Amino acid sequence: MHQNEHLVHDFYTCFQKLDADGMVKCYAPDIEFYDPVFEHLYGKEVGAMWHMLKARAKNFSLKFRDIRADANRGSAHWEATYTFSKTGRMVTNVIDAKFQFRDGRIVDHRDSFGFWRWSRQALGSTGFLLGWSPMVRKKVRAEARKNLDEYIAANSK
Repeated sequence: MHQNEHLVHDFYTCFQKLDADGMVKCYAPDIEFYDPVFEHLYGKEVGAMWHMLKARAKNFSLKFRDIRADANRGSAHWEATYTFSKTGRMVTNVIDAKFQFRDGRIVDHRDSFGFWRWSRQALGSTGFLLGWSPMVRKKVRAEARKNLDEYIAANSK
């Protein structure tokens, strides 16, 4: 097993324990992150996102598998089940991740998942009827960004 496979395994093991500090240690300081909700995050924003999600996690569980990595790139499949804090609805999000590595750390992390599938679970009928629409995506993204900015402001001392 390549050392970067171990790194990704360590990242998700920390994630299972909601150990955001452990997750952040797997990243390079100049980490770039992307997912369909938060879109592009950089550096300390990425760590703040994981800390915020940890703080809000309810009924959280995570499974991961299919970790593959070489010296430069890697991938994994993971599934998170949790209660979405805004609506109290249970969500199982099925995610494929891609990574790039540098100097034994993750320097680029990209998660992909079906936004409409996620929104149907998280938002209920609104997600079912409109989760595919750019309007709902834009609103969800704006709220996620606002929440992250507020979390960063409240926790940067």
